[in-house]
Amino acid sequence: MVYATAGLVDALLDIAESRDPQEVTVALATRPAGEIDCDLPAETPVYTDFYLPDTGRSVRAVFGMDLGTPGSQGRFVSHPSGDPKLSRTDDLHEVVLVAVPPYDRDSLRAFDRSGRRLDLQILDVEPPEATLEEPP
Repeated sequence: MVYATAGLVDALLDIAESRDPQEVTVALATRPAGEIDCDLPAETPVYTDFYLPDTGRSVRAVFGMDLGTPGSQGRFVSHPSGDPKLSRTDDLHEVVLVAVPPYDRDSLRAFDRSGRRLDLQILDVEPPEATLEEPP
């Protein structure tokens, strides 16, 4: 089972719709369920956050690698062609969320890196607000 917050899912679908007909790839991060007000075991990973799709683009163009995005636990990709299956050209991670037009919750699917479909549960919860701490 893959868990993701409703806010994250809605934001990803909005990004995909705004970029259509171009594909979009977005790095995803999880938080332990214990940090979120939900009824899951505390250590269960929940997809809550994403890194902007253009983060690190200029560094990647110069050095050939993405230094702007920290390691991520998952990936979101859009398939404007309408094919909901994971493809060989997708940037594979442990979990890949794939969305197709019309980019609504029913058009979103979860897969493992081998292309096996996973159950996706969208949680109507909010993760804690992230803050930047000032250096001492």
